[in-house]
Amino acid sequence: MNAGGDNARCAGSGAVVMHAGCYVLRMAPATLVLAAVFAAAIGLTLGLIGGGGSILTVPVFAYVLGYPAKQAIAMALPVVGVASLVGVYGHWRVGNVNWRVALSFGVVAMAGAYGGAHLARLVSGSAQLTVLGLVMVAAALSMLLSAGSAERAADPARPHSLPLIGVVGLSVGILTGLVGIGGGFVIVPALVLIVGVPIRQAIGTSLAVIAMNSLSAFAGYLGQTPFDWPAIGLFTIVTVGGILAGTRLGARVRPARLKQGFAIFLLFVAAFILYQNRGALFGAA
Repeated sequence: MNAGGDNARCAGSGAVVMHAGCYVLRMAPATLVLAAVFAAAIGLTLGLIGGGGSILTVPVFAYVLGYPAKQAIAMALPVVGVASLVGVYGHWRVGNVNWRVALSFGVVAMAGAYGGAHLARLVSGSAQLTVLGLVMVAAALSMLLSAGSAERAADPARPHSLPLIGVVGLSVGILTGLVGIGGGFVIVPALVLIVGVPIRQAIGTSLAVIAMNSLSAFAGYLGQTPFDWPAIGLFTIVTVGGILAGTRLGARVRPARLKQGFAIFLLFVAAFILYQNRGALFGAA
């Protein structure tokens, strides 16, 4: 299946995705079960490590449910935004959200996300998926290098580099708008290493930023592509369940081992995406 094309077939349904979209309720039960498993895993990862999981939402919409690339990216944004918002509530209840940092970082990211969504008009769906694959490789390497070290690096007393925070926030936002990721794999280390936020608080604060820039990017995609709301609704419900479970487990689970395993899985998914879109990668499309 070539999810980068203008038309794609909904997995298991045989119905071509046109302007109105292809409703998830028409899909094969096995396809829906597989998508639900991924949705739960995405939510669980978001709740446990504050990011990374959302980067799988676009591949699931594109390669499991069979939506065209641009539609998959746009549809991933409300899922990631709402799920992150629910996760924020759980972390806020236990004092793990720094709202001052979230708002200052998030406002810059939102501007980048809205701009990134409009930038997406200028590139093909295949090119967007290629960028996503490269970002996934970077995310995996970042997780492998930082697993287990972020907590030791946190230093609330260190001076904050406002220009660097702005650059990171804007960059994460642009990536959110362009390829539909939340950016938590960048936000969490940035909050710890640049701002000095403790790791547990960085996870909750990251979810607040992800919610802000995902919903801003979603606003930028309105009118660009159709949204299959039944699919979005079902996927969001399962993802929210996963993130609630992950938030509860977060106090008892050290994220380092999980990040390492998830990073290796990301590398395999990234390799698949880059292979599927190798034409755009090497300039042939």
